[in-house]
Amino acid sequence: PLPIPELSEERRQDLAKQVKKRAEESKVEMRNHRRDANEAAKHAKKGSAITEDGMHDLLENIQKLTDDYIKQIDDQAQAKEADILKV
Repeated sequence: PLPIPELSEERRQDLAKQVKKRAEESKVEMRNHRRDANEAAKHAKKGSAITEDGMHDLLENIQKLTDDYIKQIDDQAQAKEADILKV
């Protein structure tokens, strides 16, 4: 077996920064999906596929889903960061 040395403190900090960066990229991507979904809901309202109330309910659900997924991203990033920084 190949021995793998322990990570240095500096390397741990670099990896923690990468985790934060990727988490932020994921959150931006989630917000882009939210924007696309909101536009689709508004387009459906214009096309009379859904009612005004239906659109508002849909927008609320989209926001709740987005909030849930962003919280999951934050929680996973914090857990991974703590795991990386733990010696």
